Amino acid sequence: MATRGPLCVGIDPHPALLAQWGLSDDAAGLRTFSRAVLEATADIAATIKPQVALFERHGSRGIGVLEEVLAEARARGVLTIADAKRGDIGSTMQAYAEAWLADGSPLAADSLTVSPYLGFASLRPALDLAAETGRGIFVLALTSNPEGASLQHVGGQDSVARRITEAVAEENLRAAERTANTEGSGAGTSSSSTSGAVTMGSVGLVVGATVAGVARDLGIDLPGTNAPLLAPGLGAQGATPAAMRQDFGAAWPLVLANSSRGILKAGPSVESLRASALETIASLTQ
Repeated sequence: MATRGPLCVGIDPHPALLAQWGLSDDAAGLRTFSRAVLEATADIAATIKPQVALFERHGSRGIGVLEEVLAEARARGVLTIADAKRGDIGSTMQAYAEAWLADGSPLAADSLTVSPYLGFASLRPALDLAAETGRGIFVLALTSNPEGASLQHVGGQDSVARRITEAVAEENLRAAERTANTEGSGAGTSSSSTSGAVTMGSVGLVVGATVAGVARDLGIDLPGTNAPLLAPGLGAQGATPAAMRQDFGAAWPLVLANSSRGILKAGPSVESLRASALETIASLTQ
């Protein structure tokens, strides 16, 4: 984000987009679509985010294309977020963690989106394996779908979403303290505040770009999490950089803004995709 700007480009091969690009709704279409996005944005975006479900719908062939996408992204030097929103308990969560976060897995991404709504502690296998392998986690906190409020906002000032964000803040604080102890520093920077922080934590939050203002209403301290904030909804879902700056407020330096359809609609031309991504980066950094 510091060197490339705060743009995350979604690779979302929706059937309608494939048709718009003149591509077949099959593995071959997925491959052409994904390679065009990577060619256009891999050297300018902070991250790319394949939407796993849109590859899964094509069965083993689609998963094979996703493996190719993750491998090519690594080769091109762009970070990846596998948008799989995994969440389960015990050995099942361990298996998900090994699929997406273990060294040597063909599906290994740099980070993974997860759902904490079986309890934050249910994510422990993924949190621990990500820390062990140097990868990251993005935990769903405040989502833009209308149904999300019925669970995430419950409790008002002691909401479910607030408890999730506080758990993430604590996770990042403990990691920072472990790092400080390992380096022998007697005065490591606390990750409970962005003031003076050198790096963000490796456990992030998913906060919808169109609902970021709700965090203030719920008394949620987003800057204090020291978490990268993956914010889907820029562009096609209606969020604008100006509105996002206002709604995220002091947390804006932590925001990784995700645009999918807003950029992808410029395809299939690689040049047009790149121009759209560069325009988006400029709007986020000016």
